[in-house]
Formats: sequence, C-alpha cells, structure tokens
Amino acid sequence: MRFFVYGLFQLVACAALSANKQPNILFLFTDDHATQALSAYGHGLNKTPNLDRIAKEGMLFRRCLVTNSICAPSRAVILTGKYSHLNGQLTNKDVFDGSQQTVPKLLQKAGYQTAIVGKWHLKSTPTGFDHHEVLVGQGSYYNPILITNGERVKHEGYTTDLITDQAFDWLDKRDKKKPFFLMCQHKAPHGRWEPALRHLGIFDDVDIQEPPTLFDDYAGRGKAASMHKMGIANHMGDARLMFKYSSKFTPEQFKVFDGYFRPRNESFLAAKLEGKERTRWHYQRYIKNYLSCVKAVDENVGRLLDYLDKQGLAENTVVVYSSDQGFYLGEHGWFDKRWMFDESLRTPLIARWPGVTKPGTESADMVSNVDFAETFLEIAGAAVPSEMQGRSLVPVLKGATPKDWRTSHYYHYYEAGGHGVPIHYGVTTKSYKLIRYPAPMDEWELYDLKKDPRELKSVFGRPEYARTVKRLEKELSNLRKVLKVAGEK
Repeated sequence: MRFFVYGLFQLVACAALSANKQPNILFLFTDDHATQALSAYGHGLNKTPNLDRIAKEGMLFRRCLVTNSICAPSRAVILTGKYSHLNGQLTNKDVFDGSQQTVPKLLQKAGYQTAIVGKWHLKSTPTGFDHHEVLVGQGSYYNPILITNGERVKHEGYTTDLITDQAFDWLDKRDKKKPFFLMCQHKAPHGRWEPALRHLGIFDDVDIQEPPTLFDDYAGRGKAASMHKMGIANHMGDARLMFKYSSKFTPEQFKVFDGYFRPRNESFLAAKLEGKERTRWHYQRYIKNYLSCVKAVDENVGRLLDYLDKQGLAENTVVVYSSDQGFYLGEHGWFDKRWMFDESLRTPLIARWPGVTKPGTESADMVSNVDFAETFLEIAGAAVPSEMQGRSLVPVLKGATPKDWRTSHYYHYYEAGGHGVPIHYGVTTKSYKLIRYPAPMDEWELYDLKKDPRELKSVFGRPEYARTVKRLEKELSNLRKVLKVAGEK
C-alpha cells in the first residue's frame, strides 16, 4: 500500500509539473495582411485553409485594433508593449532603440530561448534574441539577403518559403531543454506584390469581387480623405503592378533581378484606359497578385503547423498569427494603410493554445497589438512590467474576459505625408469613432459605426450628435492623459 501511495504521489507530481511547464510560443507575423484576405473572417475573397485551422483549433479575434497603422511602429509596439510616443518608433523613418526593455529580453530572463526569423524593418540590430536572421530593410520577394547574427547571407528562392525553411533550421538546432519564443515574420503580402512562380496564373479564370466602396467619391467628409495619394487608379502605377497576371507566361519568360519581376514584350493596357475602366483594370491586377502572395503565406503556415505535429510540439506550443496592421484591398479606391478607418485600423489575430483556449471560439472584445507583449509574458509565467500599456489577453483566451475590459481604443498616426495621409489621432468605441486632424488641417470627424459601418459620412457638427461628441472628446482626453501623450502633434 505504501508503494502504491508513493507511486500515485509521483504520478500526481509529474502531472502537476507537466501542467506547469512553460509553453513554447510561436508568433507568426505578416506585413499588410488584411482581415478581408483571411477566409476565417468570412469575406469570401480567397481561401486560407491553414490559417483557418488556427482559428478552428483556437480563437479568432474580431476586433484587434492597432495603435499606429504602419509597419515599423507596429513592430515596436509589439516588442515593447508601449505606444509609439513612449517606445520612440513614431514612423518608419525612426531607428528603433534596442536598448529599451522588450518582450524577448524578458522572456530570456524567464528561461526562454528566443529567435526572430524574417522581416525586422526597425533599422537597428535586433536585441534580446539568441538568434536573429532578418531581411535587409524591406527585403525582396526573391533571392533575399538575411542578416544572420550579424553576417549577410545570400539565399536563393522565394522569400516566404525561405523564411519558413530558416525557422525550421533554428527549431531543429535550438536547445531543446528550454521553451522557445520564435517570431517568424514574413515580408508578404507587402508590396510590391510578387507571387511565387508556382502561383502564377492561379486566379486567371476569375474576376475577384470588387469592394462596395471601390468608387468612393469622399463626399460628406473632411478634406483628409480626398487629399490621399493611395488610389488604385492613379497612384499605384504600372510599376507596382509588375506584370500582366497570366499563366500564359512560363517562369523562364520572367527575369528575377533585385526582387523585381520584369515582363518581356508586355505593354501596359492601363495607359489606354480611363475612369472606372482604369480602376477596375488596376484592381484586378493588384488583388490577384496580393492574394497570390497570401497563398504562399498560408502554405507556409501549414508547413509550420505540420512541423509542430510531427515533432510532438503542438500540444505545448501557443501559436499566434497576426499582421502589423490591416490594408486596403480596393476599399475607398485605395491600397496601403495608415488611416484610422476600419480596414487599416483592424488587423487579423488568431491564436491556438491547446488545453487552454476552447477550439472554434471567437472574441468580439476590443483588443490591440499593444496587448501582445503582456500576453506572451503571462503565458510564460513572467511578470508584466508596470510601464507596459496594454493588457494580457490570457483571460480572454481562457474565455473569461474581465468585466473592466476596455471599451475604447486610442489611435495615433505620426508619419505626415505618407501617401498623402495627414497626422491624426482619435478614439473608437463599439458604436462611434472620433478622429482629430491637428493643425494645419485643424478638423474633426465623427462616424456613427452602427448606421455607417463603412465610414462614408462624417456626422461631426450635427446637433443630434452634440452629446456624443462631448462624451467622446472627454474619453479621448482621458486616454491621452492615461497613456501619457503630450501635446497635439
């Protein structure tokens, strides 16, 4: 009996030890992946079965909002858990201060082996990683250079595939006695949109549906929207569209040089088109190339999920997928991001945590990329520093959202002039969005999200919304105070 009790004690102790084992964290990250192009969100543009698998086996977040919709600042927010004005990465032009506290550094202290493979885009040398293997700047879609722990290494092949290959290489060689935190970050589907050769022509026989606001005339709003320089018809240009999207061409007919796809003997029809015909022509070329880049991302997410299964790692690995912000896929006639409008404010977020997150669940809670660092730390059992400005999503992932969860979100874009988008900031709630364009524009916009979900008409200044404006102005002021935002800039 004594031996039986002892044996039972040992089994219970082992089970408890296993339950308390720090999970691995695999963070899958892309650039400019709109929720519209991830089929789990139900927009119907394309199919992403491997990404959908994460949602089916975990949780899909309907309202993940970014703090600053542009590449480098978003990455800095995720690393630091702090808004742009505190982490110093206000724009793409800034150099990230790698000496500050970041989530990989804190995870190292918590016993994790850390690595980043893929796009970095923060100009400084990555810190807090036991291994880094990052693209030079924006990187190219073909034959990229990866700076591997300080050494420039040239690779041959398609970048989305190669980033996954190098992630496998690190996973195979890592210290298997430690839990891992791996940031696998793709360039795709950032422009210029250059598909893998195997995906040329996959959309030849279909016309992709046009968004309802493709021909937005920007009436009923302030000056900002009409000042844009991100129109599909006139600002994208043939150079960005790269090549006539057709399977009539074989890979041998294309020259891969410095990351640019150059067609042979191909004249661009757009020069002869005007008005809506030109917009539609550009839209089809753009969206097909964009979705082809997403296709490669989805395939490589599938490769990573299969790897976790085959290596026996899936059950103790949290998989999180997101993008640095949303993107315009023709909505309002646009490409790119930057705005506080929904398509660029909202970013995909899906997460799988076996044994913790109930499969096939969804969250409508207002979450943000400023929450990611805190989430990773709580998953690891590490303390969250008080200077971080987000909240851990662990309770949400467990299906127990705190009663005091946020009901408003602060946004601030600082990069004046990029694609004609002015500096602006604002607050959004479930029902309304108030946007401030400071001097020299000095304008306000208010959108009733229930009546006008596509944000086509500002109702700022209407008498019936006076109380709403007053309430939102107070909320905006409170958020700026809590978040330590100084001045109007």
